[in-house]
Amino acid sequence: MGRSDSNKGKKTTRREGGTFRKKKFSRGNMPIRKKSEPKQPSNPDLIRLNKYVANSGVCSRRDADIYIAAGNITVNGKAVTEMGFKVRKTDEVKFDGRLLNPEKKEYVLLNKPKDFSTTVRDERGRRNVNGLISNASKSKLLPVDKMDKDATGLLLFTNDGDMTKRLKSPKNGLRKIYHVVLNKDLRSADLKKIQEGVVLDDKPVRVQEISFIDNAPKREVGIEIYSSKNKVVNRIFEHLEYEVAKIDRVSYGGLTKKDLPRGHWRYLTDQEVINLGMIK
Repeated sequence: MGRSDSNKGKKTTRREGGTFRKKKFSRGNMPIRKKSEPKQPSNPDLIRLNKYVANSGVCSRRDADIYIAAGNITVNGKAVTEMGFKVRKTDEVKFDGRLLNPEKKEYVLLNKPKDFSTTVRDERGRRNVNGLISNASKSKLLPVDKMDKDATGLLLFTNDGDMTKRLKSPKNGLRKIYHVVLNKDLRSADLKKIQEGVVLDDKPVRVQEISFIDNAPKREVGIEIYSSKNKVVNRIFEHLEYEVAKIDRVSYGGLTKKDLPRGHWRYLTDQEVINLGMIK
């Protein structure tokens, strides 16, 4: 079939030398577009079940879909296997009988500056560390442990109650390293006493390691300790009749101050959260 046959019955375009023109729609004969239904606003009180489960820290959203399909998730006592099912935050959601909390777990590390209180409510009106991380989360994050107002260094905040409980446990073996500045030079004999273990409240306090800071006066030492007792470092030196002029926590459970200036905060990485979660 030739080109002329294929165009039979049709007018050619001007480029081809014919008089064919594309059909144009004037304003009066434009195709009528169907009006789309207005999008219904989402209900902020409802959340997808798989997201609820994932936020609780049990698993990822993809794995949550598998557990939902298998009937492992119950809502208000009834098993739910429907994909896309939505629940309220006030509903009782359980995974294999365990009650879940839909609040996403968050972890923030602060390099605490001096003259900030760590108490939740400071009746004296002193500046509080919570103000330094106020933009980090909409959730209420609390410090895992307390630090003196004059102390500086690493302070961990979270809304993960289970992790807080584990990290504060005396048996958790949480590693902490401090840079301590004393009011006078530390005698070698006292350094040895601390290495061997100091008795506080009739209980021995074991120090993993203590040493003088390189190229610094003998009143500056680094001390590594696993105790969770309050103000334990200060009490060790006070027991030997020294005063702590400055104390800076430079390492906490493997977390360090690298690339974290004083007064700044950052979120923990997924791997850091996993590492802390392994502490029992």
